[in-house]
Amino acid sequence: MSNQTKNSLITVYITNHNYGKYIKQSIDSVLNQTYQNFELIIIDDGSNDNSREIIERYSKNKKVKIIYQKNKGLTVSNNIARKISRGKYITRLDADDWLDPNFLQIMLNTANKNKDCAIVFCNYYLTNSRGQVIDHFYRHDFKKVKLMDQPAHGACSLINVKTLNEVGGYDEQLQCHDGVDLWLKLIGKYKVKNVNLPLFFYRQHGKSLTKNVEKIFRTRDRILEKHTKNKKKYKKILAIIPVRGANYSETLVALKKINKQPIIQKLIYELQKSLNVKKILVSTPDTKILNFVSKKFKKKVIIHKREHRLARLNTRIEDTLKSSIKLMKSKNFTPDLILLVNVVCPFLETKNFESAINLIRIFETDEIIAVKKEYDNFYYHNGKGLRPFKDNKNLSLEKEEIYREIGGLRLIKPNRIGKKNNKIGHIFLDEKSAFRINSTQDLELLEAIENKKI
Repeated sequence: MSNQTKNSLITVYITNHNYGKYIKQSIDSVLNQTYQNFELIIIDDGSNDNSREIIERYSKNKKVKIIYQKNKGLTVSNNIARKISRGKYITRLDADDWLDPNFLQIMLNTANKNKDCAIVFCNYYLTNSRGQVIDHFYRHDFKKVKLMDQPAHGACSLINVKTLNEVGGYDEQLQCHDGVDLWLKLIGKYKVKNVNLPLFFYRQHGKSLTKNVEKIFRTRDRILEKHTKNKKKYKKILAIIPVRGANYSETLVALKKINKQPIIQKLIYELQKSLNVKKILVSTPDTKILNFVSKKFKKKVIIHKREHRLARLNTRIEDTLKSSIKLMKSKNFTPDLILLVNVVCPFLETKNFESAINLIRIFETDEIIAVKKEYDNFYYHNGKGLRPFKDNKNLSLEKEEIYREIGGLRLIKPNRIGKKNNKIGHIFLDEKSAFRINSTQDLELLEAIENKKI
């Protein structure tokens, strides 16, 4: 290994917009690195607080280059740093976060040992607004990871500049989720490497981008769509809406109205707007629902008179799916994907269906399920009393994260129905799309949402 490679110049850039409260700690954490062959680019993106006053204190430091600009957004700033970078590697540090003193040295050592690696990322500490550590977050052992659907953090990842340029840098049409977009550009062509140490401090506070949920979900959907262009296209997607018989709560929900429109009708309209769904089937033994759908949609929606035995609570939904597929085959339509949509999630939208389809195309999984990450404490009973699943409340392991299936949306390949050991991907839904009716109280809540009382 040559000294030139061993001592490669690293570009660190800090993006700042009105983080004068935190930026000094961020800058100092770079200047105080044990590895000193770096350049620091500070990009102030149109701040109107005291940021400039603080940044100017570093203007005479030969390692520091300062750029003041009108607000251009994160991804534009990323590309500005990329284009003026002189380093072999580059890493972004957000102005409200800071680095461990050994960050650059350890990350570079890992990159040097893995020449074919495009990106090196590490574990991190979560802190509160005051900078107090509240959690340690440890990623998977990526030597064992086979489903690469959990991206590296957009900041504090060491990226090979040549590789970054080869994939076209950052998409300036995106306002956030730059790390997800870059990850999807890289994983199909290059190797990634995780450092199993927490090496930066990720501050959580009211202004964090992670709080802007709507923007994040909207951007995620755009990114997924973008990355399906060269992926396998499923031409025969069948959407199935199963509803149990008259004695079950689903039937009450199906014809419950939102804005004067029955839920089942609303969901069918959303499915019809999908560019990927080719056929829609309603499966139920309930004559009232069948008559409603038949009258409203005529031949545009296929009616499957579900056997009563298949509608019982102790009967697997897989049996209904197989029965529905059999009916479709008799109509000369053999689906290559089944999209299962449940009326108990009345606010599901076209974008949810499209994103699930895009996910199965990108990651080539057997199925996609809608989930919600659980942050509460969970306990089990060991015969002596309750014991927490997580012994250390200040340590979060990615492999131990818990996800709850929402149950309103599931996408599966027909030949994997009822199979064990399926390769299962996941889609997170926003709070409204994930809303599920489980009780009469939920129906009352639905009415309150409809009437905009909450």
